[in-house]
Amino acid sequence: MARGLLSAARVSILSALAGAAIGAVAARAAYAAFTRNRPADLGGRWTRKNHRGEPITLLEGPAFVAGSSAAAALTPGLPGRLRLAALVAGVGSGALGAYDDLYGTTSSKGFKGHLTALTRGEVTSGAVKILGIGATGLGAAALVSQGPVDTLVNGAAIAGAANLANLFDLRPGRAIKVGLLTGGPLLAATLLRGSPAAAALAAVPLGAAAALLPDDLGERAMLGDAGANSLGALLGLAAVTKLGRPGRYAVLGTVVALTAAAEKVSFTKVIAANPVLNRLDMLGRRPADSV
Repeated sequence: MARGLLSAARVSILSALAGAAIGAVAARAAYAAFTRNRPADLGGRWTRKNHRGEPITLLEGPAFVAGSSAAAALTPGLPGRLRLAALVAGVGSGALGAYDDLYGTTSSKGFKGHLTALTRGEVTSGAVKILGIGATGLGAAALVSQGPVDTLVNGAAIAGAANLANLFDLRPGRAIKVGLLTGGPLLAATLLRGSPAAAALAAVPLGAAAALLPDDLGERAMLGDAGANSLGALLGLAAVTKLGRPGRYAVLGTVVALTAAAEKVSFTKVIAANPVLNRLDMLGRRPADSV
């Protein structure tokens, strides 16, 4: 029995390494291809100003979606339904995020703002994204769930995680750091339990995100809605696939609580006021007063 557990753990480690490596290589390749002519595109559709008012590219987001999607499709050991669920969650939320990146307006902000506008008959780009990501979350959940209740809970967790990750994409590297800090323990749990498919699924977005972190921290690029939504959705899918019912309810409750809190308080102010969180947030970044 011990030999079997060791064998399962070994396969899980190899699956995780394959998923992370393919995700990282594919994301870097996509980013290089997408930004090859970036100097000529400064001020273009995929360029935004960061918190310093400096122009950076949003093409990191599509690169993450492309890299993680390639890894989900190519990483060995993923069952067909789980592979398809990853593509639905990652590509679907990424495409909807890209739509908001390109066509979004600031007339309504936040989850509450977009839904309030919808009750007035105003269909904002954010409302389209919220409803669309909800649909892709349910679609992905339907592929990995048993019964309608599980599908609803898992779908809400996947969609909520996609939205929550985007709320952290306000400073260089923050959304990716949050993804690594939450996805790392999940990956470790899958390795300890010897779950190759779950390990590969968790490793895919972590590898792609880690590969893009240097450009994010260097303030050359940002995930934008496309990348942040996709990162959150894939980590949400990995969580609901691995965790039992109590764990999945805990994930959903945490996501809902943090999303509700974001409507009232600024995550940036909370992080800046906490020495430990602020140190993690500034790790690898340019000093706040650097120009």
